[in-house]
Amino acid sequence: MFDPVIAPSGTLLGLLQRGRGDGTLHALTAPRAEALAALNHCVLHDPRHDWQVENRSLYYARLFLDLNGELDGIEAHLFGPEDALDTDEARTGLALAVLGHLASYGRRDALVLLRRYAATGTNWAWALDELALRDDDAGLRSLAAPVLARFPADAEGEAALAAAVRDAFEPRPWRLWADDPRASIAARVRAALEAGCFDRWERQLRSAGPRPGWSVQAVFEWARQGAERGAALHVPAARCLAAVAGPEDRPRILRAAREGTDAVRCTALRYLADSDDPAALDLIESAVADGSATVVEAAVDAFERMRGAAAVDRARGWARRPGPLGAAAGRVLACRGGTRDRALVLAALREAVRGEGPDAPTLWTLVDGAGRLGITCAAPVLRHVYRETASSHLRGRAARALAATDPSFATGFAVECLWDCEETTRELAARHAETGDARVVERLRRLAADPAEEAEVQTAVRSRIGPDLPAA
Repeated sequence: MFDPVIAPSGTLLGLLQRGRGDGTLHALTAPRAEALAALNHCVLHDPRHDWQVENRSLYYARLFLDLNGELDGIEAHLFGPEDALDTDEARTGLALAVLGHLASYGRRDALVLLRRYAATGTNWAWALDELALRDDDAGLRSLAAPVLARFPADAEGEAALAAAVRDAFEPRPWRLWADDPRASIAARVRAALEAGCFDRWERQLRSAGPRPGWSVQAVFEWARQGAERGAALHVPAARCLAAVAGPEDRPRILRAAREGTDAVRCTALRYLADSDDPAALDLIESAVADGSATVVEAAVDAFERMRGAAAVDRARGWARRPGPLGAAAGRVLACRGGTRDRALVLAALREAVRGEGPDAPTLWTLVDGAGRLGITCAAPVLRHVYRETASSHLRGRAARALAATDPSFATGFAVECLWDCEETTRELAARHAETGDARVVERLRRLAADPAEEAEVQTAVRSRIGPDLPAA
């Protein structure tokens, strides 16, 4: 799946793609046709860089309800010819999740589309999971025959059916079908359930991982063999070293951290950093200076995991260096530095935004650090990250940092955050938004009454709703 093209943050489409609260507020005041066109574009062309962790479905479903939007565009997307050609679940997952939320709000047309897609669509398993949470028993039982018909009644088909049952997120449909009055359906599903349980047990027995009694050399060899197969095993290998290495093995591990192959060197560096070995910091510095890209990445990661005072002191010396070690030092200070390190963290934050833009991965830690250290002069940079990032998770972190650094947050961004796509951001807003704004009062009351809202958000809302809350 290609990275999505994100429109500028000042446009309606750009706001909706980012999942910002202002997207909903602008859509509700824009011409309805324009708002629905932008909304459908987002639902049919998933704008998330990481669709597995970022939330958009409830955000878009609520806007569909507010706009009384038709589902013709979603229907054409799900049942068009491309559904058979592009089987990547990311193509249809967002649309199916939106339909699921609409069904939970009582939209019968959304429920009908989900049932139809579960019976005939390529990404049927996702649709079935959505229905498992919202449909009644009769609706789910009606899908047993079309779903099982996807699997031929031969050895290969039964194996595929067992895998589908085993990997389902929601077991409810399969359990219903195991008790189906039609013997042919019930027997196949029961056999698949049993096969799935047996497969999990068998895979555990087939594990090719470390065994009791392994030596340090055996662990290094396992990591090396993994690298040859294209599997990076230095992290679990370092944990294995912690179990098998003794004081007498330290010289060998130090030598491996200096001279070993990439996989062995990465394993040794990770182990030494995790055990807070006195030589770890010097070896990490050397690895960054002369190691391959793989070794440099592992060395930097190992350094960032170190918790001791020595690592923080060394970070203060490395923070102004260009390159990955200097960037890592800034992140270490953001996580574990003190008030004396505010200037270094602020400089790292500004440099990251200037050099890599508002979506730089390093910003996640630096933004958190700006909030943790209360760097008030970081507020302009944090506001820029909030507005421009395409990541709703990073925007939420920026909002949290602004709550700790920007006195205007409660009357500014906190208000729009009540409509944000991420529940953690809505929770933050519910605790901070200034209730003198009539929109805030109305939104808090609506969130409190919405059965689809997360419990943490409603708890935060209830903490604000009381006799002192102004009337809407």
